[in-house]
Amino acid sequence: MTKITLSGVNKSFGANFPVIRGVDLTIDDGEFCVFLGPSGCGKSTLLRMVAGLETAYTGQIQIGDRVVDKVEPADREVAMVFQNYALYPHMTVYDNMAFGLRQAKTAKDEIERRVKEAARILQIEPLLDRMPKALSGGQRQRVAIGRAIVRQPKVFLFDEPLSNLDAALRVHMRSEIATLHRNFPAASMIYVTHDQTEAMALADKIVLLHAGKDMLKHGSIAQVGKPLDLYHRPRNLFVAGFLGSPTMNFLEASFVAQEPAGARVVLKGGEEIVVPVDGSALASGAPVTLGVRPEHLAPVAAPGAQTLTRKVSAVEHFGEYSFVYLDGGTPAPLIAKVPGDGGVKAGDSATYQAPADCCHLFDADGLALNHI
Repeated sequence: MTKITLSGVNKSFGANFPVIRGVDLTIDDGEFCVFLGPSGCGKSTLLRMVAGLETAYTGQIQIGDRVVDKVEPADREVAMVFQNYALYPHMTVYDNMAFGLRQAKTAKDEIERRVKEAARILQIEPLLDRMPKALSGGQRQRVAIGRAIVRQPKVFLFDEPLSNLDAALRVHMRSEIATLHRNFPAASMIYVTHDQTEAMALADKIVLLHAGKDMLKHGSIAQVGKPLDLYHRPRNLFVAGFLGSPTMNFLEASFVAQEPAGARVVLKGGEEIVVPVDGSALASGAPVTLGVRPEHLAPVAAPGAQTLTRKVSAVEHFGEYSFVYLDGGTPAPLIAKVPGDGGVKAGDSATYQAPADCCHLFDADGLALNHI
């Protein structure tokens, strides 16, 4: 059993520095869970509490059938991979991977079997006699992961393990961590990152964390769910704005009326948009925020489509697609992600379709209205 349960977990560094508030979370057997959020949201602190390197101020942490709040880190059957690799520079790759097993008085032949098996899985067998200084960043990270594998833990904990690597190597190592998860389906994995691309690519479940005032007001967890659930059905403005690159477009609007097809709103530019959500609790004229992702703004094709017309302020060309920046977003310009060269230039007036089923509506408190 590798199910991890956190109940009512709170953490403060002194009375005036709360970092984790009201966390109730279950990570199922064999699940790959990513803690995602901006800097300072407490994602690494939450991970370290599972590892036993930090103590919860209140609440309970359970791994499998055992409450581990008073269990030493070495006895929690978890293995942690750090951002800075933490390899012993005077030891070979083999000795680095074997060190923890030797400390645990594991039999020599068992150590050799585990180390060689981990090296085979990670394709670092030719490196076992090398010193860390003779390895590349990606090779060092594999060794750090191998050191975790040989312990045969119930839970793998990754604390921003790829942040020190260059962009191309991060993509490669990301696929290797996904492969590692497939090779150890019984072990649960918790992965900390601020990179939404890593989270979307790796996670079975994303735990998106608030920071600052949002954390104090709403608790640490902004939303929990499958990656595409958070992307397509964000619970609030924070989630909608955090996931996606470029971020979701936001436009100030006012509620007009609830219709059979959804809530009709009028934008500051004068356009009226019907969003298929339940706005029946809103008063006429209530302020709302319309959200639509850049890739969902498309050049007008269908007659009678809901459209936004704005002046083009800039165009960025990337070959396969272009970003068209339009005046009139809140607080940033609107962005349309369009195929090819975009077909427009700065100074043009451009019209884009905003499909109703791709639009989101948020009330004055920033909460998403339910789709109908």
